Amino acid sequence: MIGKERVLMAMSGGIDSSIAAILLQQQGYEVIGVTYKTYDNVLNNMPLTQDDDCSNEAIVEAKNMAKQLGIQHYVLDLREQFKQTVISNFIDEYLHARTPNPCVICNAHIKWGELWKLAQQMQCSYIATGHYANIVNYMGHHVLERATDNNKDQTYFLWLLSEYQLQHTLFPLSKLTKREVREIAKTHGFVQLSQKKESQEICFVENDNYRLFLQNNVSNWHRICKAGLFIDTNGKPLGMHTGCANYTIGQRKGLGVATGQPMYVANIDVNNNTITLAERDNLYTNYLIGKNYRLIDTDIITKDANIMAQIRYRSKPVEAKLILHNNYVRVEFQHPVWGVTPGQSVVFYKENKLIGGAFIE
Repeated sequence: MIGKERVLMAMSGGIDSSIAAILLQQQGYEVIGVTYKTYDNVLNNMPLTQDDDCSNEAIVEAKNMAKQLGIQHYVLDLREQFKQTVISNFIDEYLHARTPNPCVICNAHIKWGELWKLAQQMQCSYIATGHYANIVNYMGHHVLERATDNNKDQTYFLWLLSEYQLQHTLFPLSKLTKREVREIAKTHGFVQLSQKKESQEICFVENDNYRLFLQNNVSNWHRICKAGLFIDTNGKPLGMHTGCANYTIGQRKGLGVATGQPMYVANIDVNNNTITLAERDNLYTNYLIGKNYRLIDTDIITKDANIMAQIRYRSKPVEAKLILHNNYVRVEFQHPVWGVTPGQSVVFYKENKLIGGAFIE
């Protein structure tokens, strides 16, 4: 490339963002690192600064990497914004018998919302992250395309990003596999980093125990989350549950109910404080309703309503048809899908291009 454009690189201290920063330097960009403090990675109330010390491991690792690469590094305190968006949504969804996906909200409001504000202040042309995703032109629009490494593709979590945000985003790892990223780390002498394990947990929920998190962060939790009845599909009582927020659709373990066959959570009724249990086959459905949907261009659906729909991060996309209404979208599957979960995202693809998504009702 010609010239040196500035890029604000979101650095977590992990291998992906570190290698992404190295690749951007090799491509001729002037890289500025930023690590943001949210719920879990803050011990002291620290303003934006370039040279402060921090006892948090992730921030220390990011600062050390930035120092080795010879780039500026800043720590941005986003705890209040994170609390008001990501955590607030997380708690509210569970209290309404929905299963949230906090990464989707965080990406749109924190990573691409707040970081872009800082990028503009620092006269950066782009923000960059270590996500495995690609940005291409499709039907005259900037859209996300699945990453080369299908096992690491993260486009599912990015469906809320606007076209404007994508126009100012770089994904240096888009064409790489995880194995190649680890090899690059070794080549540059970061052997320990190349062997670092990845976290699969929600960053602000310790030990992935969301129930304990809710208990500790919701006032009057025991008054709100009250015991109630497990019932079967005919309304027959099967036992007692410990509170609607403690369960998710498709859950099998930890029910404490013996019926002679495996039972799954099929429906959660907060108003009546009942949870319906059913056998596995009862959790298949031919359609779902999505609210607050986003499409890059409704003309794409008008011309051809057939898409591939993905209802959770690790599920395979399935053929479906979109039927648009004023305030919701109906997704009709060609073959039944299992365990549709309110609060999760359904994401729409055409030819591996992400054309939109919605929140499952």
